[in-house]
Amino acid sequence: MTASVEDIKKLRELTGAGVLDCREALESSNGDIENAVILLREKGLSKAAKRADRETHNGRLELYSHGDGRVGVMVEVNCETDFVARTDAFKEFAHEIALQVAASSPGWIREEDVPEEVIEEKREIARKIAEEEGKPADIIERIVDGKMKKFFDEACLLRQEYIRDEDQTVEDLLKELIVSTGENISIRRFERWAVGEEEV
Repeated sequence: MTASVEDIKKLRELTGAGVLDCREALESSNGDIENAVILLREKGLSKAAKRADRETHNGRLELYSHGDGRVGVMVEVNCETDFVARTDAFKEFAHEIALQVAASSPGWIREEDVPEEVIEEKREIARKIAEEEGKPADIIERIVDGKMKKFFDEACLLRQEYIRDEDQTVEDLLKELIVSTGENISIRRFERWAVGEEEV
């Protein structure tokens, strides 16, 4: 089956993928645009995974002030080359990450960054609540696992729902940029301050 020019154009608008990639995806999915989008996303994720071990020593610091100076955020986003660091797409991504941090107040970048003692404390609290509610023993661990998933989804930046599109996570957004730039990109660190907030 040969993909039509209109379908290729539509798929490019939806995904930002190249013409050849769009044609291949449409032909592989017999012209089904939804399946072609899934194929392109999977292809992009595997490309992103291959780049994950490349070093990122370039990038930018993004500073953001919100609420007339009541909340301030600084994020460092890294990439492989200065060329990519100066692109509008990279600058926009760094700004979006700063907005995300300001709005959603994550504690860590990824699940692996959460200290073991914090995880154990959260698990213990969830377990005690389930026990106090009289939940059966065989269900308690599933309840605890569910509470922990929710905790990680809220507390870890990459697992958070993207503030502009709840169907995407911040990690999805990051992977899209990796695919479109062809470089490894990482969120290295962030700080968020709010007026009157206690130091932890």
